[in-house]
Amino acid sequence: MGRVVLVTGISRDIGRRFARHAAADPSIDRVIGVDVVPPRGDIGDVSFVRADIRNPVIAKVIAREQVDTVVHMSVIATPGSSGGRNAMKELNVIGTMQLLAACQKVETVKHLVVKSTTTVYGASSRDPAMFTEDMGPKSVPRSGYAQDVYEIEGYVRGFARRRPDVRVTTLRCANVIGPHVVSPLTNYLRMPFVPTVFGYDPRVQFLHERDLFAVLRHAATTDVAGTFNIAGDGMLLLSQVIRRLGKANVPMPGFAIGRTASALRSARLADFSREQLAFLTYGRGVDTTCMRDVLGFTPQWTTKDALADFAKSLEAESTPATAGARRA
Repeated sequence: MGRVVLVTGISRDIGRRFARHAAADPSIDRVIGVDVVPPRGDIGDVSFVRADIRNPVIAKVIAREQVDTVVHMSVIATPGSSGGRNAMKELNVIGTMQLLAACQKVETVKHLVVKSTTTVYGASSRDPAMFTEDMGPKSVPRSGYAQDVYEIEGYVRGFARRRPDVRVTTLRCANVIGPHVVSPLTNYLRMPFVPTVFGYDPRVQFLHERDLFAVLRHAATTDVAGTFNIAGDGMLLLSQVIRRLGKANVPMPGFAIGRTASALRSARLADFSREQLAFLTYGRGVDTTCMRDVLGFTPQWTTKDALADFAKSLEAESTPATAGARRA
């Protein structure tokens, strides 16, 4: 018998697409996707179960389906998609706590994969050139997505201590980019005029969406535990990113960026969080040695290649035929 994998957050495009990707793996017998609402797109051979991970009933779903591998993807980065900051925190933190409690109760669970983010390291002028997995942020995040992820990883470590028989794999992914990705960063890069912080040119790393699916699938089917930085090879400066996308770079003082961010958020053109503004000021670099040497995974797309593929999708969106099809 192959693995039985449960994927959370399947109503979001990235969760749905990963679930389909996992279902194609011959070593996986069944994939069950859970969320509070059904996914909009085709889920193929994936079985959908309407369930809220914030509710203890999720333990019954895991037990009934005899799940042995849980891939937790329902951690969201913006409050707009969840009904506000309080709802976002409830889904991210309370939902994760209930899911971990369910996994602790069900003996069939033997592997937990958590999609985390390099945002957990923060971004500041005191950061090292490259973060390794044993490093933490220079200051503990006090709000927003960064705080949620920091707390979530703490609860995951606690779960690993309580269930030492379960392999726990935490993937700290760099900013995911690709033709189908909708995120605060991709929305920012889609703007015709890209505001930047005057006097700063931060370093960035990208992870292509296909490599995200591949590393999640690899982690779910490989008996390797631990915390790993996940990013494509190489780095770019933000100015290089904007230039390669053919966009206009608009440097602004820091206080003006904050006001612009508020206006864009109100107009629902982009959702700038405090951690994103810090990232666009100081940037971030992560070391991926453990990803290759311990996890045994090598991304197929470099940071430059991932950006180039994203650039192609922007060109396609701007063509009259594509624009007409999108309006239709």
